[in-house]
Amino acid sequence: MYSTLIVARMEPRSSGEVARLFDQFDHTEMPQVMGTQRRQLFLYQGLYFHLQDFGSDGGEAIERVRSHPLFLGISADLRSYISPYDPETWRSPADAMATRFYHWQLSA
Repeated sequence: MYSTLIVARMEPRSSGEVARLFDQFDHTEMPQVMGTQRRQLFLYQGLYFHLQDFGSDGGEAIERVRSHPLFLGISADLRSYISPYDPETWRSPADAMATRFYHWQLSA
């Protein structure tokens, strides 16, 4: 499994609307197209964390669908609620992805 963690800024009062937008998005074909197996959204003191688990490389999956109309649609809808953590350096979702530097998993 491959995970991505996107970090951005979000007003806490927007959480319900952001959850609604993702609920609609996740009930389309996009999770299957992207290979998304799980999505979790977190909020901490104005910071937005978007944890997404994929069956394969999630960064490649996101790049592959960046021009898909549903991906463009949710991206546009979220702009009203979510802003880049660092607007000076943000150019694409890849610029907002945290870098994992440690991983542990319980053996089966």
